[in-house]
Amino acid sequence: MKQLVIAEKPSVAKDLAQVLGASTKHKNYYEGPQVVVTWALGHLLGLKMPEDYTKKWQKWEMETLPMIPKSFGIKPLPKTNHQLKTIKQLANRQDIQSAVIATDAGREGELVARWILEFVGFKKPVKRLWISSQTDKAIREGFKHLRPSKEYDDLYESALARAKADWLVGLNVTRALTVKYQDNLSAGRVQTPTLALVRKQEEKIEKFRPSTYYVLSLTKEGLTGEMVVNQPISNHEQADKLLKQLQVGKSIVSRVEGTAKKEQAPLPYDLTELQRVANQKYGYSAKKTLSLVQSLYEFHKIVSYPRTDSKYLTTDMKSTMKERLDAVRDIYPEVSKQIMRNGAKVTRSGVFQNSKVTDHHALLPTEQAPRFDKLTTDEQRIYFLIVDRFLGLFLEPYQYKVENIWVQNGKQTFKFQQKQVTELGFKKLTEKREQGAKVTFEVGQTISGNYTSEKRLTQPPKPLTEASLLGKMEHHQLGTPATRAEIIEKLIQTELMTRNGNYLGVSPKGKQLLQLVNPSLVSPALTAKWEQELEDISKGKKQGSQFIKEIEAATKNLVKEIKMSEETYVDFALTQKKCPECGAFLKEKTTRQGKIYQCSNTECTYHRRKDPKLSNHRCPQCHKKMEILEGKNGAFFKCKYCSITEKIPDKKERKKKMTKHEERRLVKKYSQEATPEESPLALALKAAMKEE
Repeated sequence: MKQLVIAEKPSVAKDLAQVLGASTKHKNYYEGPQVVVTWALGHLLGLKMPEDYTKKWQKWEMETLPMIPKSFGIKPLPKTNHQLKTIKQLANRQDIQSAVIATDAGREGELVARWILEFVGFKKPVKRLWISSQTDKAIREGFKHLRPSKEYDDLYESALARAKADWLVGLNVTRALTVKYQDNLSAGRVQTPTLALVRKQEEKIEKFRPSTYYVLSLTKEGLTGEMVVNQPISNHEQADKLLKQLQVGKSIVSRVEGTAKKEQAPLPYDLTELQRVANQKYGYSAKKTLSLVQSLYEFHKIVSYPRTDSKYLTTDMKSTMKERLDAVRDIYPEVSKQIMRNGAKVTRSGVFQNSKVTDHHALLPTEQAPRFDKLTTDEQRIYFLIVDRFLGLFLEPYQYKVENIWVQNGKQTFKFQQKQVTELGFKKLTEKREQGAKVTFEVGQTISGNYTSEKRLTQPPKPLTEASLLGKMEHHQLGTPATRAEIIEKLIQTELMTRNGNYLGVSPKGKQLLQLVNPSLVSPALTAKWEQELEDISKGKKQGSQFIKEIEAATKNLVKEIKMSEETYVDFALTQKKCPECGAFLKEKTTRQGKIYQCSNTECTYHRRKDPKLSNHRCPQCHKKMEILEGKNGAFFKCKYCSITEKIPDKKERKKKMTKHEERRLVKKYSQEATPEESPLALALKAAMKEE
């Protein structure tokens, strides 16, 4: 008899199969003497859509809202139905006696597998694999300690409640807004308050008015101290008057205070902080960082499970620290030797706290050594960030001395500050001990220095970056580490939010959306409350059914307010160009293939590109890429520089065209240098040489 093991992705299934001895490869699964290993492709099923429940929900009409199903159902996703059929066939085999859920060890991974087992009607025993890294050792240990799936029922209930809540709020509010204002307006339980956070920062910038102020400074031996003031000096005449008084006055050191300070190494990363640091340091989007760290975990197997919200470790991990150190010792050889000489002792107090580890511990390197020739530059950067935090746990605190000096000139006081590093500690990984010579100050000492007055402008608040937005989302409990990147990308794709370099903004469409929806949905407070309740469900503190009743009531109120609203909406995407088929105005829309014009009439399907598509076909005259244009007789090539046009060859003509292989063969044949003919003089000399 065999176990059916369900992984989340083909790559993970392959790793599991190798460790479990499932060496026979089939199209959609691996098989061995004791196991059959198959995989999902992310979600294979989803909640049924409104039209699947009743015909009256097929058409987008205000009269049918809110849509609240009596009971939710699931249905296969069309693109992955073939894999679901395979799993069903395997589950129904007579030799399959049990199943193992080996999807990602988290809320969504649990939902992926539970829906599959529910859909295929699996009634046999089910166990759960819960591991935090994909190394062979972790997989073997995990299969030795499989847990009954019932222990994770609360986690499944939380995931199911989250999916239902997003369906109820997202589909109802989006449909109500879209029908009322005749534009695709997407709103949701998490994405709308996230958008509001970006808008709130924009409003601070818009309200900001710069003001001038003056700073008076005293410089001694390259060290500058600023004058201490209760109110900024805003008057130029006042600043000049003070400067003249200071220049004729006497400056005496009135107080010197030195304070020794100690800074412990930071805790290891959770996913959100890693995304924030990668955005600040390298400009990576949250989505890109998640993709990179997922590759390090899943493909290279050199970091632990990435979708974690914890910065702490469990006490039973102490025994694994030396192996992890061995794996990274070649990155910082001298530091690693020092750590080993000290007995590989973790000096960062408080990192081992079982109560602060939820589903997964903090991000760490695994015991598997990296192969840097297999890593991209981006992957190496993310790996080094994780390794630096890990090694910091074994190093001494960063220690320095801060000296504050107060200098008195008449009634005015200047404050100097200088810092001296006494022990680099964990910062020796990223910093060098480089500091200027210390300036000596003694109480009663007369200072002779240079006084200056500098005009400055108050600076506006900066727009949010992905790093700062992730921090705010974490603070307000918007989304989870696994979903925050996806939420940001969705807001940009639906043209509610804009990304300009590393800064985020709200589009005109997004600004209007925030005015049209209920203020409670805009505020992060309500969503934070819902997220906390989902967390309570996962811990068995609250029933999922009770939570959904609350969401249903909130949905009814949200839809009611949209119906009764008297707000107006201006579609900024609407152009003055008319549809050639129905005469309605065209809307400008951004797609993955570029900008298009789409008919604003929902009954009309007309659309076209805003700008012509650029082909790989080269102009015969200037050799630049030609555009593809539509004419009365179909599509054709045109060079916008030379105005040359060419017919686009059909399939038969393209087949007749010489292949690249044939081109290379002919070029080689005719580009070989011909043997130069010898001149008559050379021939005569050859003949004379032979005669001798």
